[in-house]
Amino acid sequence: MLESFVKELSQEPFWTAFGLVGQFTFAGRFILQWLVSEFKKKSHVPVAFWYLSLVGSMILLAYSIHRSEPIFILGFSLNAVIYIRNLHLIYKHKQTGEVTVTEKDED
Repeated sequence: MLESFVKELSQEPFWTAFGLVGQFTFAGRFILQWLVSEFKKKSHVPVAFWYLSLVGSMILLAYSIHRSEPIFILGFSLNAVIYIRNLHLIYKHKQTGEVTVTEKDED
């Protein structure tokens, strides 16, 4: 595995670094969610989770397109739609200030 990584890094240093940045960004969202949940002492998904998800997913989508990986292209394309929808719902909710039934039951 290490040999394969070194080979790819030497052949396409930009794309390998770009893919790694995407992977670290995408994985960083879970570290962020874990730390925020520990701080709040309850499970919580911060808004930044969705931004990291979107950015990491878009970077990995670009990397997958470059590598011509149809399975990953499909997966990361769908992810982006879901993350954008979640961000839209969060934005819309902040504008109205409504408390949903689910939020009433949280505490």
